[in-house]
Amino acid sequence: MIIELDSEQPGLQEQTASILHELALAGQLGPGQIVVIGTSTSEVAGARIGTSGAIEVAQQLLAGIREVQEEFGFDTVFQCCEHLNRALVMERSVLTRLGLTEVGAVPVPKAGGSMASAAYRSLTDPCLAEHVQAHAGLDIGETMIGMHLRHVAVPYRTALRYVGDARVTTALTRPKLIGGERAVYRMEEQPDSTFCD
Repeated sequence: MIIELDSEQPGLQEQTASILHELALAGQLGPGQIVVIGTSTSEVAGARIGTSGAIEVAQQLLAGIREVQEEFGFDTVFQCCEHLNRALVMERSVLTRLGLTEVGAVPVPKAGGSMASAAYRSLTDPCLAEHVQAHAGLDIGETMIGMHLRHVAVPYRTALRYVGDARVTTALTRPKLIGGERAVYRMEEQPDSTFCD
C-alpha cells in the first residue's frame, strides 16, 4: 500500500528526511554515532499500531532515512516490534564495532515489523542485537525507543511533527552531569585559582 498524500504536502520520504535532517543538525550527528529508528507503518497509514503494516510504506521512509544518513555519516539501527523483544537491526560492522551480542532472528512484517523487515533486507550484512545505547532517536508512531537511548535522553521538538498520520517524537542525548554545587560544566577562559585538596 502506498499512501497518497495531498499534493500540497511533501511525501513520506520527504517528511522523514526533513525531520531526521533537522535532528542531525541539532545534535551535530556524524560518523561513529548511532541513531535508533522506531517505526509503526500502521500508524503512518492512519491505522492502530501493529494492525496493518506495509513494506511499501517502510521503503518510502527508509529512502528518506538513507538520504540523511549518507549526508551526515551516522549509523542507523532499526527497532523491531515487541514480538522480537524490540531487538535492533543493524549492519554487522556496527555490532562488531560496539562489541554487542548478536541475537538470532530474521525480522518479517508479522514478527519484527515492516520497517525492521525492510531495513534488514536493505543492509549489506544484517544482524540483530538485543540492546544499544544510541546518541539520538527518531520514533515514528510512538513505538517506545527510549530503552535504546543513552542516558540522558532529551526530547527534541522538530518543526514537522507527523509522518503521514503518525506522530513523531525525536530525542538527543547528553552526558550525565556529575558533581555537585562546585562542579563546572563549561570551559572558562581563565580557570579558578582555588583548588580542591
